[in-house]
Amino acid sequence: MDHVVLLRGAVALTGRFPALSGVDLSVGPGEVVSVVGANGAGKTSLLRTCAGLVPVRSGEAVVLGIDLREDPPSVRRRVGLLGHAPSLYDELNALENVRFALRAAGSPADRVGPALERVGITGRLTKTPVAGLSAGQRRRVALAVLVGRAPELWLLDEPHAGLDPGARGLLAELVAEAVAGGASVVFSSHEPELAGAMSDRQVAMAGGRVADVTEGSRRGKLSAVGEGGTHVA
Repeated sequence: MDHVVLLRGAVALTGRFPALSGVDLSVGPGEVVSVVGANGAGKTSLLRTCAGLVPVRSGEAVVLGIDLREDPPSVRRRVGLLGHAPSLYDELNALENVRFALRAAGSPADRVGPALERVGITGRLTKTPVAGLSAGQRRRVALAVLVGRAPELWLLDEPHAGLDPGARGLLAELVAEAVAGGASVVFSSHEPELAGAMSDRQVAMAGGRVADVTEGSRRGKLSAVGEGGTHVA
């Protein structure tokens, strides 16, 4: 697969509002791309579109070889989206939340414990209702769902929000591990310097379009078009 994400002139609508107004973007296998921009620039809409949650009305939009205009449900089964608010059930504990999410995704049940342990949710915290956890702990539980599911494309919306410095280091490790396992990662951030350090490329958005692309520092110098899908058209 040359491209994990390929958008060309993609227009996506939320209601009648153009959330994306002609986006051109490609993400290659094993690539980490950060998306920056002001509030309302289209960062969240871009991630939700790639997850098959926002309808694409025109242009080309292909994720993991699947046409988003024709079969978005098939995309949803293969990507993992971590939104601003973790999709967790407050009345369930951490263990129950991850077990439920992995069962719904068809992932093996034996991944639940190791995933929670990987993100530092252990002991009594696994049996604590999510409503009783701190914001940072809830974020870790949501990350455990991604670790357990091991999606082919990680879509992270402001993943550093609510994380302490130690958890931010954990997030960087999880992203590196996902890429080493064959996944690609696209994440939004309001901290350009931090985002650039974690990514191969940094995409700046404005008005629902890609306004600029700069090189990140995760892997150093990137080559031109044709190597790993590193081109933004």
